[in-house]
Parts: sequence; structure tokens; C-alpha cells
Amino acid sequence: MRRHYGMDWLRIGAFGLLILYHIGMVFVPWPFHVKTAQPFDAAKVPMVLTNAWRLTLLFVVSGYASRALFARSKSLSAFLRNRNLRLLLPLAFGVTVIVPPQSWVQLVTQAGYPHGFGYFWLHDFFRFGKVHGLALPAWNHLWFVGYLWLYTLALGLLLLLPQRERLQRAFDVAFGGWRAVILPIAWLLLTQVELFTRWGDTQDVIGDGIAHLAYFPAFLFGFGMAASFPVMRAIGHYWRPCAVVAALCIAFAMAVEIGWPGNALPPPPLSDLYQGLRYVETWAAIVALIGLAERYWNHDLPIRATLTEAIFPFYLVHQTIIVVTEYALRPLSLGPAAEFAVLVVATVLGCLAFYYGGRGIGWLRPLIGLRAAKRVVEARPATG
Repeated sequence: MRRHYGMDWLRIGAFGLLILYHIGMVFVPWPFHVKTAQPFDAAKVPMVLTNAWRLTLLFVVSGYASRALFARSKSLSAFLRNRNLRLLLPLAFGVTVIVPPQSWVQLVTQAGYPHGFGYFWLHDFFRFGKVHGLALPAWNHLWFVGYLWLYTLALGLLLLLPQRERLQRAFDVAFGGWRAVILPIAWLLLTQVELFTRWGDTQDVIGDGIAHLAYFPAFLFGFGMAASFPVMRAIGHYWRPCAVVAALCIAFAMAVEIGWPGNALPPPPLSDLYQGLRYVETWAAIVALIGLAERYWNHDLPIRATLTEAIFPFYLVHQTIIVVTEYALRPLSLGPAAEFAVLVVATVLGCLAFYYGGRGIGWLRPLIGLRAAKRVVEARPATG
């Protein structure tokens, strides 16, 4: 595969937006691991910009990246070994080391947990039960890594099928032309609205079946799209009208958030329309963003390679930095604007320190999602 720089930029942007979204979660009334002492309900309105499509987009770009990795692998088994190491090791390290401060802050601020972090980590985090109503151990934002690993294993089973090239040809036919837009929207409306009603995710592998019906096909779509000229051509043709549709859906969602503040929902049939348009917006926005990446972002810059490598370590650690920083800011009563600015700066600096500090330590690199350092073997001088 030829490298598509636009999709690299889209992946970087998708994770960057997710980090900003998680900072915003501190201020809005939606459940989160730590909440500001000065809620700012109006923050929900800009968060609506990405609320519907941010996670589905992550699975699409992850599927695309997986195809690039598969194309560079010597075999299917080599591809799966690589994905096991690059996903399972950071997941285990994250659950053991990175996530526990989030759970401790959540219990202290929301349940009156009386003990310090050291006691909590040694005695309660690995209890495999509930502590003050919170199930532990938790993986919090790292559920995405777990889901991605499971979807990669399922993909591996599909790639074991004989004459797997036929699957790619079938994908090209099924999603060529207008079908690249309409069929995914129809699938989302059928599975997320008509057959089942999904407003959010449980982040529980076993109990999150409805979300799997959205995320796993999105991952497979990204994998197939990476080698499909007909589908990329269709997206290049339809991305502008999709951008208009997504913008109209976002405007409607913003109006709902303004009209029904807090956690309130409008009454039926307006709530039904709101839910349906969320999934129309999801795929329309994704098509529009891929089209933008194809049309305008498919060029390289010196910083791209570093950001491409850094974005996964950023994802691993960002939420813990947000939660711990907000815990320290709560007593200061800075006000929402100042608090948001401090959180952004602290998160960026913390992520940079985590990445640059970890990438120089050979044994730590695989634990934070980086490739193992290449060994340099010095040639011995010839002896006579």
C-alpha cells in the first residue's frame, strides 16, 4: 500500500479531538471520573460537534491503519503477533498502572473513599468486586484498546478464509458509488435505532452487543476501504453533500441541547428524530472527514511521523492526567475558562513528557504502545 498521509492526519486529529472531548467531560453534567466544582452546562453545546461520530471514526481509521500494517507484514501470523504485542502489553500496563489514579479520584470525590492512593492500589483496585459501588479493577478509557484487540482477532479469522481476495472484491462492489454513504447509514439506523435503542456504550465487552454492531463493521469498513479504489473514489465524490448533511444534523443537536439543558431529553417524537439524526450525522461526518483527508490533507510534513507515533501513548495517558489535574484544581475555584486552559496545558505537557520520557527507555517502549527499539549490532573488526 502507498502511504496515505491524509488518513494519518485524520487519525491524529481524531485522537486529538477525543482528548479535548475528555477535558470537556469535566464540566458537563454527563457522568465522568471527576467533575469540576463549578459546572458549566453550556459546554455541552460545542461538545455536540463530535459527540455522535468521534468513536466510530476512531474504529474506521484504526481499521485503515490495520490494513497498512497487514500489508507490511510477512504473514497473517506475523500481523497478529504484532497486534497482540502492540495492544495487549499497553492494555495490561494501562490497567495496572495508568488507570488506578482515575478510579481513586472518582471514589474520593464521588463516594467519600477514606484512604490514600497507595492503600487503594494495594488493597482495593484489584479486588475484582465493587468498592463503594464502583466495579474494580477498571479499564476506563482503555476499553477502546480492548475492543480493538478483539476486533483484530475477529479480522484474523476472516483473513484465514480461502480466496480472501474475493472478500475485497465483494466489498468494492457492495460499497461502490452512492452505497458507500447510504448502506452504512441504513445499517446504523437499523441496528442502533430500529431494532435496538442505543444512547451510549456500556464499555463492557459482554454487555455491549449493540455497540459492537456499530464499531466492528466500522473497523471492517476502514480495513476494506484502505485497499478499495472504488470506495475511496465514491467518498471523494460524495463528501461535500455529506458535510452539509452532517452540519445540519449538528445544528439540530445543538438546538436540542440548548432547549433541553442538563441531562433532559425532548419528548417523543422529537427525541426519536434526535436519535435517528445522530446516526445519520455519524456516517455523514465520517465520509466528509475522509473526503477532506483525501482531497486536502494527503501530503507530508516533518512533524507527521512523530505525531503518528506519539498519538497512541498520548491516548493511553491523557485521561489520567486530566483526572488527576482536575482533582488538584477543584479546591482552587479558578472558574471554568481558567480551569479549562490549565487542563489543556497540563494534558499536553503531561502527554509529551510521557511520550518523550518513555520512548528513550527500551523496556518501557512496548508498554506505552511503541515498537521495541531496534538492536544495533556492531561489526567486530577482522582478525588476522
